[in-house]
Amino acid sequence: MQLLDWLVLSCYFIMLISIGLWAYSRVKSSADFYTAGGKLPWWLSGISHHVSGYSGAVFVAYAGIAYTHGFTLYVWWAFTVSIATLLAAFYIAPKWARLRKYANIQSPTEYLLVRYNVQTQQLIAWVGSIIKVFDTGGKLAAIAVLLNVFSGTSISFGIVLVGIVSLVYITIGGLWADVWNDFAQFIVQLLAGITMFVIILMNLDDGASSIFTMWDKLPEGNADFFNDPYTIAFAFTMLLINFFSYSGGTWNLATRFISSSSATVAKKAGILSAILYLIWPLILLFPMFAAPLFFDNLEDPTLSYGLMALKFLPAGLLGLVLASMFANTLSMTSSDSNTISSVICRDILPKLFPKFRNLSKSRELRLARITTFCFTLITIIVGLNASKFGGVFGLIVTWFAALLGPMSVPMILGLLPMFQKSGSKAAIGSIIGGLAVFALLKVVEQKSLALELGAPILASLILFIVIGLFNKEAVPQKVKDLHSNLIKGSKNG
Repeated sequence: MQLLDWLVLSCYFIMLISIGLWAYSRVKSSADFYTAGGKLPWWLSGISHHVSGYSGAVFVAYAGIAYTHGFTLYVWWAFTVSIATLLAAFYIAPKWARLRKYANIQSPTEYLLVRYNVQTQQLIAWVGSIIKVFDTGGKLAAIAVLLNVFSGTSISFGIVLVGIVSLVYITIGGLWADVWNDFAQFIVQLLAGITMFVIILMNLDDGASSIFTMWDKLPEGNADFFNDPYTIAFAFTMLLINFFSYSGGTWNLATRFISSSSATVAKKAGILSAILYLIWPLILLFPMFAAPLFFDNLEDPTLSYGLMALKFLPAGLLGLVLASMFANTLSMTSSDSNTISSVICRDILPKLFPKFRNLSKSRELRLARITTFCFTLITIIVGLNASKFGGVFGLIVTWFAALLGPMSVPMILGLLPMFQKSGSKAAIGSIIGGLAVFALLKVVEQKSLALELGAPILASLILFIVIGLFNKEAVPQKVKDLHSNLIKGSKNG
């Protein structure tokens, strides 16, 4: 990296801090800090939902898959996320927005107390928060790998740098800082992504025609929709996981719907995010698909995108691309920190320590900032030890995706009236069953990636439905009232 690259990256960091300081003036309470006061417009919520759904891991772990397996990455990742988010936009997103109005929630797990009971709420809140520590730590490690490739700085330094920047601006500005950073980083990502796309096209033999002719020159299987172990079964597994994740099982994505001003706005936000996932990754991922034409037999395929940027980008543009990667990661890690903080402050601490109940607005806001700070600090520590958990791919894909399902099944299906017979026993049973299957697959050696990721969520899904079908107890009135209001909210916007 040249001086100009460092200047571009520094300008990006200054922009982040400036957004945080601006947002500070808009945050007067924990509701402002966690849900932006329920005032997010559909276009800002939709863009934020989109960019909060992936991080710098795309340029590391996913770049490695694009290098070794090709176009299948778009099929099982971006395409399935687009379909899943579109379904969520119609059936789930409006209910999150209505929940904020009806139940005055600020965290995604807050409604579980009414839908199930305190034991279910606490189990999901605790386990989900712990899982998210590993996921967020993996994302910090991902961007540190890229910084190492670009500048030669140590991975540990990169993790600490990204973590501290995220820690500062999200602690200051809360969700308002987060969503406006998302918007800014989306603009940066568009500029960097289109620039990289055009430059790679210019360096391919057939120029613009390479969009269509490049595929025949790639290694065998890289042009296929499915390339083992990323089979059609794996793609359907990811579609199932992504539905539960992008509809709100990944809590920071639920926050985008919760913070929308109405059910109609939340629906529009989900549709916008789905469209962006369908189109934008085709441009973003293209240089990654083309990488084998420029670098043969890379020992570490996860470095392919970084090496492409170093090879083709002039001074200044390299800093822009790195800034977009930082932006991706900070968007997701900061929103994670904000959302997990809301779960801890609203759902965990008041149950453990009664003194945290009924706090004044100023003390509630102070607690929110302290909790956000502490969570981000822990994720930095996990990122520094990412290698002990299977590296970046292991943390983000294998651990998080496999564990997400058991936690999100009762959360998402609990919003739908057709599953109202599935009460707390079904919820807890499905979580324990899913986690047990995950643990079993970690002990028993098996070769199917689809089975490793899909079995836990399938076990949870089956248990949640079956236990509900055999439930002879009457549905509590509070649950009927909850669903009645959610349906009404979805219809009325």
